[in-house]
Amino acid sequence: MSILKVKNVTKVYGGKGNGAIYQALRGISFEVGKGEFVGVMGPSGSGKTTLLNMIAGIDIPTGGELILNQQNLAQLSPNELAIFRRRQLGFVFQDYNLLDTLTVAENVGLPLALDGHKGSPVKQRVAEVLAYFGLSDKMNRYPYELSGGQQQRTAVARAVVHHPQLLLADEPTGNLDSASARSLLELFQKLNEERETTILMVTHDPFAASYCRRVIFIKDGQVYTQLDRVTERQPFFQKILDTLATLEGNRHELA
Repeated sequence: MSILKVKNVTKVYGGKGNGAIYQALRGISFEVGKGEFVGVMGPSGSGKTTLLNMIAGIDIPTGGELILNQQNLAQLSPNELAIFRRRQLGFVFQDYNLLDTLTVAENVGLPLALDGHKGSPVKQRVAEVLAYFGLSDKMNRYPYELSGGQQQRTAVARAVVHHPQLLLADEPTGNLDSASARSLLELFQKLNEERETTILMVTHDPFAASYCRRVIFIKDGQVYTQLDRVTERQPFFQKILDTLATLEGNRHELA
């Protein structure tokens, strides 16, 4: 069963008096099945961020369809889209996006509070998630009192507290040291394997991508190729490096 279907999606910026036309996405198509852990890679300017913004409902495609959990995002009103994003999606960003005025527990419980939930059920759910993430002893701390790795774990806890259909991660290891990055990636792997959390992660880091079950490579706004992990992580990491080398090589030849 597919959680996400990207069908011939295009995105054009500019035109109509706004200057030169730039086509960020050129008919890209792929699917993400329930319980998959998928990475998206590609050179700078390949359309990765544009694609993620489309799936997140932050930006609107020029053409094609984005179907998430059997709902065509283009058919939703702005208010319906806001509710859909809040209930169906979880977000993890490179810079954590935690609120410094809220405690760890309050940050994690924010998606539930915004959806109108309150009282003991919320506290119980937050406590459960914090325990799973090894953050129970940090629940009354503020983000600025935590390490970068602890802040990102808090951000992931907030992203999954409401059981989203799809977890979107945008360069989640970008601000972390190598040990914290490995810990975070192992956490993603644990969520995917133990709780069947569906994850779509945009990354430039081949080490991070090697934790995925499948990696989609994008070039010039289209799917260039994809790799499935059928072996251990180390051979898969090497295949990712080889594919990136080919991808970058082709780009330099065209330049």
